[in-house]
Amino acid sequence: MQLCQFTTRGFAILFTLWACPANAQTIALFDGKTLNGWVTAQGEPVTKGWQVEDGAIKLDRSMGRGGNIFTDRQYGHFILDFEWKIAKGGNSGIKYKVKKFDGRILGCEYQIIDDEGARSVNKNSTASLYDVYAPREKHVRPVGEFNQSRIVVCGSSIQHWLNGHLVLTAHVGSDEWYAKKEKSKFNDVKGFGENTFGTIMLTDHNSDVWYRNMYLTSIQPKEQRTRRLDNHNRVLRRVARRRTNRRHS
Repeated sequence: MQLCQFTTRGFAILFTLWACPANAQTIALFDGKTLNGWVTAQGEPVTKGWQVEDGAIKLDRSMGRGGNIFTDRQYGHFILDFEWKIAKGGNSGIKYKVKKFDGRILGCEYQIIDDEGARSVNKNSTASLYDVYAPREKHVRPVGEFNQSRIVVCGSSIQHWLNGHLVLTAHVGSDEWYAKKEKSKFNDVKGFGENTFGTIMLTDHNSDVWYRNMYLTSIQPKEQRTRRLDNHNRVLRRVARRRTNRRHS
């Protein structure tokens, strides 16, 4: 099982890094034992609703509403791999690019919901970019089984993966993006999804849900890497010219 997970993750990173070279920094967003690194909307330690159970972050309804929880850091361009399962009839999701818009805490959401019995997919299905983009296909596993998911944010490009399948690609700022956003519940939110940095959020929709094996790899869009290299080359050329001028003075 571990070999399979490593191989799938490795393939995805190689596939994505063709366009987004990595900064070679992968971190665990969850250490498997504690809720260190996660905070409430007020920036306080998580003490209600959410707990660690069998190596997974669990939202337990019997503990009362815990509210949404957030990473204590912001992230920009990244690959986020995670596993999840949800209770029958449940609804949850992972949001990214999370920030305040006129006092509302919003972000793009990788939808997680029990839609096992649904015959088709829509913009509210599992792995959708909630209420904006529908996944192309349905690849969810039966309720009670862990699913493997991946979110890729690279420049203006967003990818959602589910159980080894690329099911959604979106380009923030494109004509298609604005057309779909206009038909969504975010049509009145100026700049929705256009911020580069934001926190990552686990949503509390009053459903039992589990998350585990959450790893984030920082990446860099090719255009930024090229721009940085160009700047570096300009510095080298200036240094070379100065040395040449000194030799001839």
